[in-house]
Amino acid sequence: MRQPPSIDAWGGGGFRVSGVWRPGSLLIIDDQPYDWTVTRLADLTLDAFSAVFAAGPAVEFVLLGTGLTQALPAREIREGLRAQGLGLEFMSSEAAARSYNVLAADGRRLAAALIAV
Repeated sequence: MRQPPSIDAWGGGGFRVSGVWRPGSLLIIDDQPYDWTVTRLADLTLDAFSAVFAAGPAVEFVLLGTGLTQALPAREIREGLRAQGLGLEFMSSEAAARSYNVLAADGRRLAAALIAV
């Protein structure tokens, strides 16, 4: 079993993932970190989750970091993820980064979609 990456730091416009600084927003799917083009919750569309949908059973829910503060994603996002059979948890990106580390270490099958602050 592969070791999931850890989110070591956040802020300053990016994230440090397993010791490597990654500028911008972050998407982690099946223990692999990717750059994510979303910069604001207001601009989030279902298309931004296409890689999550393509992962199939590797993902059971999405942990969404909404930026500096917790905010409710648009109904289209909530219903679109549900229609794909995915749960959604949303919180500030800082809280989501901490939660990701705990859930990934527990072996949960999740995608982390974190908007950089």
